[in-house]
Amino acid sequence: MIETTRTATKPVRTPRLGGLSPAFLSLELRRMLRNRRTLIFTLIMPPVFFVIFGLQGGNRDESFGSGNVTGYIMVSMALYGALLATTSGGAMVAVERAHGWTRQLRLTPLRPVAYVATKIAVAMSLGLVAVTTVFVVGAFCGASLTPVAWVACFLLAWVCSLVFAAFGLLMGYLLPSENVMQLLGPGLAMLSFAGGLFFPIHGWFAAVSKVLPTYGVATLVRTPFGDTGAGTVALAVVNVVAWTAVFVVGAAALFRRDTAR
Repeated sequence: MIETTRTATKPVRTPRLGGLSPAFLSLELRRMLRNRRTLIFTLIMPPVFFVIFGLQGGNRDESFGSGNVTGYIMVSMALYGALLATTSGGAMVAVERAHGWTRQLRLTPLRPVAYVATKIAVAMSLGLVAVTTVFVVGAFCGASLTPVAWVACFLLAWVCSLVFAAFGLLMGYLLPSENVMQLLGPGLAMLSFAGGLFFPIHGWFAAVSKVLPTYGVATLVRTPFGDTGAGTVALAVVNVVAWTAVFVVGAAALFRRDTAR
């Protein structure tokens, strides 16, 4: 795992892949799972909300596209759990910044790119667990989708949450460590409501919602239900790509500024 290069004075040992390794990823993931607040908000609340709202009235008997309303709510809550998980995973850099960890990067072989990649990988791992938890509960509680839609919605809910892993990193460099998740939690809930994640939005507000990052991911994740037009899907793709670029560029710029101090 170590490559050795020689200089005029002495050998310099440089870690392969900049220090990115399964061991480091496993360590970071265990640190994240020890955070009880993160587990409650990302792995418990979304399934509970699904049970509360998804099983109301005749939702299991009411159709929505190629599935039923309970399936629609399950997919929405799975995506919401993934957004919470990936955002909180990325935002953990705020705590590490407060402890001076990012400044120490300059004194270690760990490369900044490897550090950021590991943070995103940990956030996406937690997002995968969040999506799986809600889908398992939904499978036992009457959610109805076609076999293709089950797989496609699951994968889209997980992959699209990558946008918010980058968002979490950006917010981790902007917000103070002592209340980063207290601010991001309500903020994500408002973005989810405004972006049409929990229920369809109509009228003038539907036009406004199209510029929000939650609109793009919510639209793409529901595409397998079969009730979304090609133009709407194209707009959602543009939304996701644009916001991903904004969050990634912003996080990278703040990271360079932070480690250059």
